[in-house]
Amino acid sequence: MIPTDPVERDALAAEYVLGTLDARAAREVERALDGDAGLREMVAAWEARLAPLSALAPPEAPPPGLWDRIATALDGTAVPLQPSRIWRFWALGASAVAAGLAAFLVLRPVPEQRLMTVLLTQRDQPAWLVEADGGALRLASLNPQPVPSDRVMQLWALPQGATAPTSLGLIPAEQGRLTVTPSSLRPEPGMLIEITLEPPGGSPTGRPTGPVLFIGRLAAARGA
Repeated sequence: MIPTDPVERDALAAEYVLGTLDARAAREVERALDGDAGLREMVAAWEARLAPLSALAPPEAPPPGLWDRIATALDGTAVPLQPSRIWRFWALGASAVAAGLAAFLVLRPVPEQRLMTVLLTQRDQPAWLVEADGGALRLASLNPQPVPSDRVMQLWALPQGATAPTSLGLIPAEQGRLTVTPSSLRPEPGMLIEITLEPPGGSPTGRPTGPVLFIGRLAAARGA
């Protein structure tokens, strides 16, 4: 059900644009967009706000010479075969293709699952975009918040089943964007990401001691 509270609607629009909603919730938002002008405006606003973050995943050019090799292969001339030999070569070719396909499926790397979340404030206002890229976490501030001069923000991760969060380091005072690569854990669906307010230098105990400012849970992005 589409919420009526403006803050909750804005958070829903953000998650829809980011693709972190499950399939059922995403379809519900899509159906509501036709008759809900306010929701459409929120979605459009988030699309415009998050468009610059496409730089988090820069495009990659194909290997040099790839198109030339494809063109050369397509320009090759076929040698006519006797009908009695066609089936023989077809059978050999089919076997080779099957073997090659099997090897490809076994040896090709498993594509990384794209994980994302939006860290929300206690009032459910979107504050940080978090994207898991392989073993790294990329953070982008959506609504920079002032931090007291005698405090710092510390980033934590809590995998499902873990009893205590792991510190991922301090967040620079200028905020903006940040990339961290945890050495002791790997981002996974359901992992809780949170930012707490700590004394200078970070938590003295290795565990959160200050209030939780922002929190969210990693989930597979829609279409990943």
